[in-house]
Amino acid sequence: MIEFLNILQLTLYIGGMALFGQGLLYVLTGQGRQGNMFYQLFQVLNKPWVKLARFIAPKQIIDHQIPFVAFCVVSSLYIAVTLAKIEHCISVGIQTCK
Repeated sequence: MIEFLNILQLTLYIGGMALFGQGLLYVLTGQGRQGNMFYQLFQVLNKPWVKLARFIAPKQIIDHQIPFVAFCVVSSLYIAVTLAKIEHCISVGIQTCK
């Protein structure tokens, strides 16, 4: 169980950092971001999270704001998995979670 939670937590962490990096490049590079190789890499990495956010979000949310929604969803899931991991470690004993 702890291995599954660790893998899920790591996957969400990587997704969250990639979304954060894409947002940071969005702010720093301005209009030339589509030609930036790293921005394009982040778009490829974030495609599953953005599709999930588009599926969850209401239609009133414009496509321009979906990556921010994806970041919020990934952050919320990361916190939930972290809390589940803490609860699991407390229930089975801290020594078995190392």
